[in-house]
Amino acid sequence: PSSDCVVAEQLCLSDSTCNATYRTLESCALAKSRLLSLDHNSRVRCLNAELDLGNSSLLHCKCHRRMKRQEHCLRIFWTVHSSMTDGYLNLETSPYENPVNEEHWKTDYNKLAALISGSQLAGDATNPCLRATHVCNLSKKCFRLRTDYASICTKGAGSEDVCDRRKCHRGLRNFFEKVPEDFTKRILFCPCQDEFCGERRRKTIVPDCSFQYNTKPNCLWLLDTCLEDHICKSRLADFQQNCQPVDMSPDGCSLHNHAACLQAYMGMIGTPMTPNYVSNSSVEISLWCTCENSGNHKEKCDQILGMFESNKCL
Repeated sequence: PSSDCVVAEQLCLSDSTCNATYRTLESCALAKSRLLSLDHNSRVRCLNAELDLGNSSLLHCKCHRRMKRQEHCLRIFWTVHSSMTDGYLNLETSPYENPVNEEHWKTDYNKLAALISGSQLAGDATNPCLRATHVCNLSKKCFRLRTDYASICTKGAGSEDVCDRRKCHRGLRNFFEKVPEDFTKRILFCPCQDEFCGERRRKTIVPDCSFQYNTKPNCLWLLDTCLEDHICKSRLADFQQNCQPVDMSPDGCSLHNHAACLQAYMGMIGTPMTPNYVSNSSVEISLWCTCENSGNHKEKCDQILGMFESNKCL
């Protein structure tokens, strides 16, 4: 049965046979994280340990996007599934529980709209992104967490100080994880008719700190950085699973669940592979990286960039 990985780990550690198998998997995962090349016997031992878990709840456990011990939970998941991380784009299974359904995202927005109708905010109809921000300000949690990440991500702006990208990313993840999606998705996906609105939407995540470097790094470097981080690796696996493009499909999406894809996209914000709108005049998005000088890995690099730039599902 599917269960929380933290609970599944506790059950496993209380059983001597499962405990021994799990400790083997921990050493296998540690070797991989340090990029140590395993010999044939070690690889077999690691694979057998994963198979030995059999029907253990550890093998089928998942994590929740908004759980308190998320990083610990994800570490457990990747310890058990470390064999899946071979190669660049072989993250086939998301560690997160089943994605949202379309209906969940069709929440009644009238309550929020009623709060601002008739007030001075009603004049924001021409700029939906400004209006979405004002609605966020009506929620104490949305206002507080948005203010938190904005202040962290704008420190050092206009001076020689470099922003603390790690703290900025953490603040962004906090915002998108803890604030109800009713607020966050409308701030991030507000529809724009003009460039002023588009620029506000593009700056939602404070790109100077969270997105752009002085020079564009290679996308493979960005991916390597991501795979070293449990949260980023998990969000990327979730994105790959839920935004898998399929040319033969009518909507270009394998799961036909655009809400799950958008949620997975939002999950990438605040990771080393943070995506964003590329301009104030379109809804095209991209990673801040390039595939120039990729040598023999050009095809892999293009594939990574293409997951965001030309993904019909997304």
